[in-house]
Order: sequence, then C-alpha cells, then structure tokens
Amino acid sequence: MGKKPGDRKDGALLRDLDSMHFIVPLLYPNRCDNEAFISERIDLTALERYLARKNAEEPDYPYNLFQVVVTAILKTITLRPKLNRFIANKNTYQRNVISAAFVVKKLFSDNGQEALAVLYADPDDTIDTVHEKIYRQVSSCRSDKADASTGAMDIFNRLPRPLSKAIVRFVCFLDRHGWVPQSLIATDPYYCSVVLSNLGSIRLHSGYHHLTNWGTNSIFVAIGERKLRPAYDAEGNVAMQDSLDLGITIDERLADGYYYSKTIRLIKTLLEQPELLERPLSETLEY
Repeated sequence: MGKKPGDRKDGALLRDLDSMHFIVPLLYPNRCDNEAFISERIDLTALERYLARKNAEEPDYPYNLFQVVVTAILKTITLRPKLNRFIANKNTYQRNVISAAFVVKKLFSDNGQEALAVLYADPDDTIDTVHEKIYRQVSSCRSDKADASTGAMDIFNRLPRPLSKAIVRFVCFLDRHGWVPQSLIATDPYYCSVVLSNLGSIRLHSGYHHLTNWGTNSIFVAIGERKLRPAYDAEGNVAMQDSLDLGITIDERLADGYYYSKTIRLIKTLLEQPELLERPLSETLEY
C-alpha cells in the first residue's frame, strides 16, 4: 500500500489503536518519561556448544556471542511487531523496516575513536546472513572513513557555537515531524528499531541505559559481561553456571506488560536454544 496522509517516510501512522494507546502519548509525550527496564539472565551452556560447532571449521570471521544476541533480538522484533513501533509528536507509527544499531570501537584505548554501524534485517535472514552483515559493518567502521552521522556532527562542531545551537534546535523541530534529511541520520542509532551496546566486550556489567526523545528508537539492549555465577536447580542445589545478563530498556507506551513478558520469554528461548536462529527471522515458533 502507498503512503497515506499522516504517514512518515520511516513509518506508517497507526489509525486503529485502542483508546488507551491513543490517549497515553497525548498525556505522556516524552519517550524518556516512559521507560521500563527489564533485566534477564541467560544460561550460556547450550550457546557455548553451538558456537563451538559453528566455529569448528575455523572461519576467517568466527561466530561470537554478540552476533547471536543481535540475531535473537532481530528475530524477536520480527515476530513481535509492536516492538517495531515508535511514538513521535504524540502519534504512534509502525516502522517500515527492522534495523539494529551498535557502536564499533576502532581501537581499544582511551582515545580510540568510535563509529556507528546500522544493520537492516530481511525476513529471510538467519544467523549466517546476520553474521555476514555484521562482518561487513565492522570492517567498514574500522576503516578511516567516517560514517554519515558522525560526519554531520563534525560539521556542526566546527561552526560558531551560537550558530550550531540554532541549527540543532531547527533540526530537533524537523525530528518531531520526521523531516530530518536522510543524510544526517543514515547511521544515527536513535533512528533504529533497537540499539545494542556490547558492554561485555569492555568487561562491564549490563544495566539500565536511557532512551532518548530524539529520533525514533524504542528499545535499548545492554549486553553485559559473561561470567560464572551460582545457579539453583529445582531441588535447591547450587552449581556454577556460565551466564550472561541483559539489560533491556523499552518504551512502555507501545504495548502492555503481557506482551513484553512473552517477548522476554522469546528472547530467552532463542538464546538458550540457538539452533532456532538458523531458521528465517520470519518463521514462527512455539515457546
């Protein structure tokens, strides 16, 4: 179907919302005022066996934990479409595409520069195609070429301070209406379905990360450091378990608690049964 009046270039206006989800954005228009934070611990036992099998042939670019988490989140958003909504200017939209953003550190040092990477999901994607897309993104980000959004910010930074502030205020007005030029936000993570931060790669715990009123992003996932932690079985016995903590911040205006509860169960199922990620993202499953 074509674009209708009220649609944005990045999303279709939802015109058949129930009364509560229509009213809530009018009463609570700011994304940062409507954050819900969920923490979940993942048992990595099966995932470690899976990665060992995938990497048995010693590929040039090995499969790793981050790639599996990205694929699991993309499949979850594909199967749970309310997660791919956003609220802007007090209206709710269904995003046109599913995208994931993450930061790539060009060099692990205090002064190492960062680049912004954006990955777009297709319904037929699997862990293998996502693995290849991430490889291309990381390779591009670690080159000397600046990404589009960083290049735009560099221009603002070189302008006289009063002028740059005035321009940014104008751009924020454009943002509310979905009119920001694509050249400015091509690699802006806050215009993506989900932003992922791999804190475990720098040995940090997962935790809460805020959303922003800028852009359209409604989900932020912080991936913590993998660690041996005590775990209890059904009989109360304790054993050390290789595990990973996820911190997920979501815009609670998009769906109800039951919808989010099923969403977290799906993420946990996919990470603890990673073979499911070899199926297309759009293929449904029982969980």
